[in-house]
Amino acid sequence: MYRYDEFDAAFVKARTDQFADQVMRRLAGELSEDQFRPLRLMNGLYLQLHAYMLRIAVPYGTMSAKQLRMLAHIARTYDRGYGHFTTRQNIQFNWPKLRDIPPILADLASVEMHAIQTSGNCIRNITTDQFAGAAADEIIDPRPVAEILRQWSSLHPEFSYLPRKFKIAMTGATHDRAAIRFHDIGLQAATNATGDIGWQVWVGGGLGRTPIIGKEISPFVPHEHLLAYLESILRVYNRYGRRDNKYKARIKILVHEEGIDTIRAQVDEEFAAVKGGVLTLPQAELDRITAYFAPPEFDRINETRVDVAREKIVNPAYGRWLERNLNAHRQPGYVSVTISLKPIGGAPGDATDAQMDVVAGLAERYSHDELRVTHEQNLVLPHVKITDLAALYAVLVENGLAEGNAGQITDMIACPGLDFCALANARSIPIAQEISKRFGAPERQAEIGDLKIKISGCINACGHHHVGHIGILGVEKKGTELYQITVGGDATETASIGNILGPGFVAEAVPDAIERLVDTYLAARTTPAETFLMAYRRLGDAPFKEALYGAD
Repeated sequence: MYRYDEFDAAFVKARTDQFADQVMRRLAGELSEDQFRPLRLMNGLYLQLHAYMLRIAVPYGTMSAKQLRMLAHIARTYDRGYGHFTTRQNIQFNWPKLRDIPPILADLASVEMHAIQTSGNCIRNITTDQFAGAAADEIIDPRPVAEILRQWSSLHPEFSYLPRKFKIAMTGATHDRAAIRFHDIGLQAATNATGDIGWQVWVGGGLGRTPIIGKEISPFVPHEHLLAYLESILRVYNRYGRRDNKYKARIKILVHEEGIDTIRAQVDEEFAAVKGGVLTLPQAELDRITAYFAPPEFDRINETRVDVAREKIVNPAYGRWLERNLNAHRQPGYVSVTISLKPIGGAPGDATDAQMDVVAGLAERYSHDELRVTHEQNLVLPHVKITDLAALYAVLVENGLAEGNAGQITDMIACPGLDFCALANARSIPIAQEISKRFGAPERQAEIGDLKIKISGCINACGHHHVGHIGILGVEKKGTELYQITVGGDATETASIGNILGPGFVAEAVPDAIERLVDTYLAARTTPAETFLMAYRRLGDAPFKEALYGAD
């Protein structure tokens, strides 16, 4: 894992001290809320419906046990005993008092964490595949390059006040687990004709009120020129992006209106001017950063497979967990373990202070002191011996963290919604909880198989509803919360945006509506191996629309 150098430490301390002074001035009445707002947003502090919310960065989703323990301490000391992990691989605290923000930031700085650029019209936290550096299907670990991009983008003088917020995601695998086609810039590891590894670059993706799948702007950019190429994209966006209308200010609108060929030509012109200059990434610097992410010293393990079928007979709950929550590791005898933060009937993405402490201990004992936050609001232990799985599972059971539902219908993404967010039109968490309880039976989930439900409480789409196999969008109409349902979304390399099937449903009717969609799929699939998404792509809207609204 990356460790702060002297510059990082000084940079974070200076910002922490600066914002502490600004908070004190606000508390003393020397700054009005209008004056304070841009200052707090630069430091990840939002004013929500009921209280302030602090969003803390987890760069490329990687944390140590010490850092997670600090988050547990903050939840216990300054909040209400829990934190909420988000689709940006960050964590949010929903109830801190303004006077407590300076000591919180000081505590974070002591473990090399901060809240800088988790808000505002700047380059936000760079996200990656949660199995980066461990996955068997990986071409390259993307985290060293993500760290270099973090350093390049932090307080970048040219890009601190962009037309709108800017999000970058990257994956080093052929299978996209980072939703790169739905980011302002998406990066996927690629090889050229001579076998060199570089980056395929996608631009102009995004969700919100105008969901758009990103377009390939370059099939291959080598490591040494990546900074220059990305800076060229940002310069074109900064120059031509709309500033008169925030709903049309994202780069996706610029790419859509101008066309990818026009944008590519402008970027290439800019790139030609800066290529080979100060933004060239020396191999020595890439090697230096890469050394921080060297894999741990793995043991040689004789046992290299898990007999899931046997365990499902001996201990069905453990067998289900093994079947759903493990990911293949590049090192024989090891796996990556997903720790579900989606208990049946729970709030997706929430973890208590006690649970965070437990997971920190498990990371130290079983995962070389390393853990990950996923963009699907779960946690991952990336390097676990197969021989340690039973002991690990026993601890998870004791602490309410052993749900074996990764990728299933109860493993939902949900934004905080109207329970917390000032922008929301409708609640998200209660809808997720009711659906989870409706489909919570393990046998029912196993019958359904892979199915991703994603729920947003407003058009800003923080719950990624557009790319759910089933998406649910909360809207408000004449004082009533209604829920619009989409079908067919996909955030992977076969990206698609879900189709709206018809009018919205009142909250109480949503679980029944989801059940009708699921029953339609189960009746229509050709084999148990045909997933919901596969069946939808074969059948189209018609049978699912009829299930919800009846025949025309």
